[in-house]
Amino acid sequence: MSFSSIVKELQDKLKSNLPQIRFLLKKNPAIAYSKITEIGFAVGKKHNIKLIVNFPQEGKIENFEMYGKQDLSIIIDQTKTNFPISREIIKEKAKELFTDSKTEDAYMYEGKEGVKVFFEKGRIDILPHSLHIWCEFTKSVTEFCDWLFVNVYKLD
Repeated sequence: MSFSSIVKELQDKLKSNLPQIRFLLKKNPAIAYSKITEIGFAVGKKHNIKLIVNFPQEGKIENFEMYGKQDLSIIIDQTKTNFPISREIIKEKAKELFTDSKTEDAYMYEGKEGVKVFFEKGRIDILPHSLHIWCEFTKSVTEFCDWLFVNVYKLD
């Protein structure tokens, strides 16, 4: 299972449910968001992960074309607190794929660790147990997340 195959499946499911989501959005945005969340959970469950479609800014839920193509949280294993590889390797890979990026250690307390990757159009939060993508899934973002799935989350 790869990041790209999972998000493709998520995008397809969201697209096939779009008429219902649009209808619900007009009637009650909270119910529409619940439906989107339910779809994400169903796709994630098939892969033994938890997928959460996020809408971090007001109005983003109205951008139907971007459903499943940005702002996603993936919870892989809540028990993990450390990476199986060095944080430096993760940061090097990020710099290789995002030349304009800035990386920093994050969540470094109580024996836990994480990495944040910042670039012009968003950020990616990488934790041993989860991945949070706060940007559009460009070719580079997808390639990086596919690499993380194999090298950090061991989901190949």
